[in-house]
Amino acid sequence: MKNVYRETCQVVVVGAGHAGCEAALACARMGLETIIFTVSVDSIALMPCNPNIGGSSKGHLVREIDALGGEMGKNIDRTFIQSKMLNVSKGPAVHSLRAQADKAEYSRSMRRVLENTDHLSIVQAEVAEILAEDGVVKGVKTTSGAIYESQAVVLCTGTYLRARCIYGDISNYTGPNGLQAATHLTDSLKKLGIEMYRFKTGTPARVDKRSIDFSKMQEQLGDEEIVPFSFTTDPDEIQKPQISCWLTYTNEKTHQIIRDNLDRSPLYSGMIEGTGPRYCPSIEDKIVRFADKNRHQVFLEPEGLYTNEMYVGGMSSSLPEDVQHAMYSSVAGLEHVRIVRNAYAIEYDCIDARQLYPTLEFKRLHGLFSGGQFNGSSGYEEAAAQGLIAGINAGRSVLGEEPLILDRSQAYIGVLIDDLVTKENREPYRMMTSRAEYRLLLRQDNADLRLTKIGHEMGLISEERYQKLLKKERQIAEEIARVEKVFVGTSKKVQELLVEHGSTPLNSGISLAELIKRPELSYEILAPLDPQRPELMRGVVEQVNIHMKYDGYIQRQMRQVEQFQKLENKKIPEDLNYDDVPSLRTEARQKLTAVRPLSIGQASRISGVSPADISVLLVWLEHKK
Repeated sequence: MKNVYRETCQVVVVGAGHAGCEAALACARMGLETIIFTVSVDSIALMPCNPNIGGSSKGHLVREIDALGGEMGKNIDRTFIQSKMLNVSKGPAVHSLRAQADKAEYSRSMRRVLENTDHLSIVQAEVAEILAEDGVVKGVKTTSGAIYESQAVVLCTGTYLRARCIYGDISNYTGPNGLQAATHLTDSLKKLGIEMYRFKTGTPARVDKRSIDFSKMQEQLGDEEIVPFSFTTDPDEIQKPQISCWLTYTNEKTHQIIRDNLDRSPLYSGMIEGTGPRYCPSIEDKIVRFADKNRHQVFLEPEGLYTNEMYVGGMSSSLPEDVQHAMYSSVAGLEHVRIVRNAYAIEYDCIDARQLYPTLEFKRLHGLFSGGQFNGSSGYEEAAAQGLIAGINAGRSVLGEEPLILDRSQAYIGVLIDDLVTKENREPYRMMTSRAEYRLLLRQDNADLRLTKIGHEMGLISEERYQKLLKKERQIAEEIARVEKVFVGTSKKVQELLVEHGSTPLNSGISLAELIKRPELSYEILAPLDPQRPELMRGVVEQVNIHMKYDGYIQRQMRQVEQFQKLENKKIPEDLNYDDVPSLRTEARQKLTAVRPLSIGQASRISGVSPADISVLLVWLEHKK
């Protein structure tokens, strides 16, 4: 046998995108010797598509990542150039923070964090093979033949596996932004019995800011008061001038150019094999699927402070180069646009995540974990959330500790992972608020109250931060109890304040808590009627107001969660042979055997398993007791 380089560590992370960074940091911060592999050190935490973090439901994920001890929220707070809270006209359950990033600085900042984290090493190399013996992972081998022995491996390969970038009849076997694709690992995974899918996603062109006529577009400003993603970021320290985004629209001329060239689109010619994301369609898909729409929104978003590149949000495409020039220049404000980087579609290998436990460990291979777009999801935030959980559970596996599984009533992360491991996803999965049944409880504003204790138990939250959380909890409880006992009468001061805010004057005395429930009033507005009010942190004030205003709805949802937990607590033996369960339909047997749910609750969410099947299974399990 020829001489090869060998090294031993405890955890190997394959890929340094948003999932890989969170996985590697989690393991290293748990004190485990960790190596993270990347095809290019310069592409750590690369943002190959949209230049923003957060957004509807995705902002919830970032807040939860932060509450558990992850890095994404802190990193965007360091590198944002515009920040905006979405859906503020609606209730707090759907408020979601989104920030435009300086792409280059986001990547550099995350790289600095990785490079300066104890127990973590970065290696630029392509992993070609997963080493395993008797169903147990032993490490990885690179294309050079080097062997890295480890007790756990986390796959975070993103869109790099056998990646192919396509526009028109041009097909380049590269990863995003022309980076090297990973061409060998798929074969190794297939040999280990792992089934692979082929998915695709796309990205729009990048254009030169100097060639844009912004006078024909609507300016999109950031919020006057910037709210941070991380619960550890001081809001006062991130108030700064922001860069504008711009809104314009496609038109009938744009649509006609696209329709006239659909036969040249690889999406419709059959050149692209992979399935694309339904909720983030290309402009070609929009024109075909929404033929009744005479225009579509187009957002021009800056890629950073020190570049003239602008991202053309809403117009991803795989049309040929000449068609791209024609269609982009048909849009108001882009008549003389210069394209810096063509739009393209990217195809890549990924898995059906039903091959994973909710811990994100492969059922076939002990010690092999997986996170991010490799699991069939889409989006930076979904990737980072999975990477964090995969990293935590890889670390806990090495340490011999119980795994972390967040359920659907605890976190959006729980919803995301449960959907991936129980449901058949024939397209890249995207997080949405509508997927969360208990979204009134799973708000972005209370992610720390829900999850920071868990992060502390995992070893990712410092004792100082944990004590601050306990103090916040005490202050919220004490202030709610105090406000419920404060009563106001019908004095002139009270009536004038109510009239000023469009609220009905009082006929008799009432508690401050009851007044807060009125839609037009709030805890803050009523401060002049509450002279004994203590000075409290912004986060405490926010929680007191939400709790008192939505108390009835919150209590109702908590009762729903209690019913949900009863089914989640009814565990199913991992080695159960579903063929032994009489009266269970054949389809249900097949689905349950494929997924191997851990509980009755999880079984009830598997596609193809009916309520009648669940009843049969429940009765049989009770009988077996």
